[in-house]
Amino acid sequence: MKFAELIASRQSDRKYKSISVKRELITECLEAARLAPSACNSQPWKFIVVDQPNLLKEMTSAAARMGMNKWVSQAPVIVAVTLEKMNFIARIGSVIKDKEYSLLDIGIAVEHFCLQASELGLGTCIIGWFDEKKVKKLLGISNKRVPLLISLGYAEGKTRKKSRKSLEEMSSWNQY
Repeated sequence: MKFAELIASRQSDRKYKSISVKRELITECLEAARLAPSACNSQPWKFIVVDQPNLLKEMTSAAARMGMNKWVSQAPVIVAVTLEKMNFIARIGSVIKDKEYSLLDIGIAVEHFCLQASELGLGTCIIGWFDEKKVKKLLGISNKRVPLLISLGYAEGKTRKKSRKSLEEMSSWNQY
């Protein structure tokens, strides 16, 4: 698949088939995330894969809060991403430039994960609305943030036509 086709097919999937995902495929997605660039090679992330049915049910409960994300119960895999400490140089740069490099880095790694999943015929959705305290308790995480979750599985349905701003609306040359 050409890269342009890959990015055109990558979407936020919110309906999944009841088919389990082989660990080898998940490992390929993790490897893609592992190879993502980061500020000063800090790699401030850890991906925690949840595929055990009882824990997955609890994670679903944490993800489906206040009427949001009810669909996540269909996903055979949920991946929690933790925010790890940046290395010293990246931390200093983040403070000096007043930019959260670690969150930018996680975004890059997560998109690598999702693009790899798409190439493998899997669907994903990046989830930011969930009960972080409950997720941390379920996964035994302390003193770390969990900025997002990723649902993973075989998408039910077709690739939707993307509705995006025009190039002229979202970009310019040499000035704002």
